[in-house]
Amino acid sequence: MESLLAYVASWIDDPSSMRVVVIALVSVTVFVFGLGLSYILVSASDPVRRRLRAARGDNLSDFDGAADENIRYVKIDTIFGPVSKYLVPTEELERSKTTRRLVHAGFRSPNALSNFYSARAILAVALPMLVMLVSSWFPDVTDNTIMMYTLGAIYIGFIGPSYYVDRQLSKRQRALRNGFPDALDLMVVCVESGLGLAQAIQRVSEELAVSHPELATELALVNAEIRVGVENTVALRNFAERTGLEDIRGLVSLLVQTIRFGTGIADALRIYAEEFRDKRMQAAEEAAAKMGTKMIFPLVFFMFPGFFVVAVGPAVIKLIEAFSNL
Repeated sequence: MESLLAYVASWIDDPSSMRVVVIALVSVTVFVFGLGLSYILVSASDPVRRRLRAARGDNLSDFDGAADENIRYVKIDTIFGPVSKYLVPTEELERSKTTRRLVHAGFRSPNALSNFYSARAILAVALPMLVMLVSSWFPDVTDNTIMMYTLGAIYIGFIGPSYYVDRQLSKRQRALRNGFPDALDLMVVCVESGLGLAQAIQRVSEELAVSHPELATELALVNAEIRVGVENTVALRNFAERTGLEDIRGLVSLLVQTIRFGTGIADALRIYAEEFRDKRMQAAEEAAAKMGTKMIFPLVFFMFPGFFVVAVGPAVIKLIEAFSNL
């Protein structure tokens, strides 16, 4: 044992031996990364996977405005599928929380969870390797700086997919929130004209396909679930879970209670539309009341300096010239 330790110590003290060890470790890392990348590319070019991808793309293209996006998600599923099963966490709480975020962001693919963790792992490995490769072109950069950039690249690769999902979630919920008032007014008109709930949802989804495609797609999914035999209450609850908006959740609760107790849907929708208009007005008044406070920081840091330079600057110059002549 002592001879082995002495042998290892002699290797550590010898710079040429350490250089050989580092080169060997880097070579093994590059080889493993290339092997994994080639495995992913070979799996993506599998003819069976290509046929499944084409079939799933054709089935998903039934919803207007979402065909190209869904086909792109299917391609990502095909590429990341072989390695994703080793990266997904085993805790059910973490899995359900991440799955809910992905669904609210619009990623409803069955492999969305595995794709998310696969992308995070690949970026956390690929970005540091890219930093190491680029750093070889700049010999003046110190090792500490390279190490700092490498750690930063690992951090960016780890949180990058999560940041992207959060951005997509806020963007999608903003689009759904902007289109919800129009959908609510159209639904009130359709129900009061004699259409049933399913027919009204279908009509509203068709009318909003151009102006609000995200909400139109969600309403089309509700109508599709009802047409295949899912109960109205279950389809509406699924709609609320997919969107994650409190406004839509309140509408769904109102419609479920209306269906359960057999009251008029038109009256309930009209009352909710009026309450929602009041809520929108209160939100607008609240935003207007906050405007004065929010304008303090731009005024102090951007407007006031320029104003003081224009207003007080000439007087300061005159004072400087007067004191300099004394």
